[in-house]
Amino acid sequence: MKVILKENLDDLGKIGDIVNVSDGFARNYLIPKGFAAEATSRSIQSLEHERKRILRKAEKEKQHAAALQERLAGLTCVIARRVGEQDKLFGSVNNKDIEKALREMGMEIDRKAIVVSEPIKTLGDFPVKIKLPAGLTAEVNIQVVREG
Repeated sequence: MKVILKENLDDLGKIGDIVNVSDGFARNYLIPKGFAAEATSRSIQSLEHERKRILRKAEKEKQHAAALQERLAGLTCVIARRVGEQDKLFGSVNNKDIEKALREMGMEIDRKAIVVSEPIKTLGDFPVKIKLPAGLTAEVNIQVVREG
């Protein structure tokens, strides 16, 4: 089934692209979630009209992501944890903890956008990437310190 994308999807394409996907994927996921619309001859004609609106939306999303990227650049997030012998943490610091710490700093970041290669299990500074809309990324420094 051919569909017209209404959102940027990493594995499929960008807004306004016409892509061929399986019928089930389109009917059960893309169309109900509002990520795509079925590409009929009528919708392809209306795509040209919608393309301008979609491109304005994409540009606004890109500007918002760029502003968020600037706010996150050079940001250091401090997370306090209980520590055992040899400065090993009880548990670990994962993307949920980072999301909570960023929310306390006034940043609304979805935890799915936070990329932690492996859970943090020691004290120290760790760079963490954050995937932003419009294909941008930001890097935040996570500082894990001893609690108390």
